[in-house]
Amino acid sequence: MESMNRRRRHTTLPFLTAIIALLVSACSISYSFNGASIDYTETKTIQIDNFPIRSAYVWAPMQSIFQNKIIEIYTNQTKLRQVKKNGDLQLAGEITAFDQFNKGISSDGYSNQVQLKMTVNVRFVNNKKHTEDFERQFSATSDYDASQQLTAVQEELVTQMVKDITEQIFNATVANW
Repeated sequence: MESMNRRRRHTTLPFLTAIIALLVSACSISYSFNGASIDYTETKTIQIDNFPIRSAYVWAPMQSIFQNKIIEIYTNQTKLRQVKKNGDLQLAGEITAFDQFNKGISSDGYSNQVQLKMTVNVRFVNNKKHTEDFERQFSATSDYDASQQLTAVQEELVTQMVKDITEQIFNATVANW
């Protein structure tokens, strides 16, 4: 009987040790379903500077739509606290292009499809890991029927392009896919 108790303790102890080790290691791993992979013990703040418009063609509301969306995506999908300066992560840049191009020509020789393109230049600095720093351009396009006036569809198209670009920026900076 004594040897059976000893054997049971001998097999139970490694099992309990393995369970405790698994629980401890599981607590230190952070999984995120929003795509962000940030070590919040090291990286706590983000600084998002204004992104002015530096393109030849300007639609004034575009800058505030972009600025609000870039702030919103980091606020909603990370636990980073926004600061005005000296952020652990820093985003800066400018809207460098906002252009429209004829994309399709009808049988009568006139344009029937127009493509709108927006490009944003981004400078990203990770003050905790400078190997991740970059300066890069992000672009998005939207098409619209040439029979429509740009002014009639501009807000909807810009909002969609801004959403696409801010998701690209988010993925490039903190998602690490």
